[in-house]
Amino acid sequence: MFTGIVQAVGRIEALAPRGAGARLQVGGAARLLRALKRGDSIAVNGCCLTIVAKRDGRFSADLSRETLAKTTLGGLSRGARVNLEPPLRAGDALSGHLMQGHVEATGRVRAVAPDSLRIEVPRTLMRYVVPKGTLAVDGISLTVARVQGRALQFALIPHTFQHTNLSHLAPGDAVNLETDPLARHVERLLQSRRL
Repeated sequence: MFTGIVQAVGRIEALAPRGAGARLQVGGAARLLRALKRGDSIAVNGCCLTIVAKRDGRFSADLSRETLAKTTLGGLSRGARVNLEPPLRAGDALSGHLMQGHVEATGRVRAVAPDSLRIEVPRTLMRYVVPKGTLAVDGISLTVARVQGRALQFALIPHTFQHTNLSHLAPGDAVNLETDPLARHVERLLQSRRL
């Protein structure tokens, strides 16, 4: 589990095909990696990955075919900035919202500024989106300020803009999205009552 409170911004150092998937190498995360070891989870742009190697402030993680198909990770180039968050541990503060790191779809940035972000969300996710509800965008816990059709607007604070990859996004860029897992579970429970 994660909370959407980004702890560091790393950089893609390599992405190489590996079997049916790929191996991703991320650098610039020395401080964050001190408390993590091989086999631990880490959220990269909101996607839960497993650290398979760790050395000199960088780590590697394998990407499955499913991860490459459902997330933006396979399309990132060398030097791209990625949001990083270690897993939530018992006793940690829950400052954002509960997230699983299971990216459901990608959206497109429409506009980004230091105080706001607008993205377009796939129709399939809209039933989980509510004004003043939460949505994980590239692993950042954000509050939905306004819903206009499939366009969502988020109010940003300077800290979020400066300490995540948001300041490096541009209109047209793809972002990973994860809706509230509690909403998805409630929906599934209600559906099962009808079976």
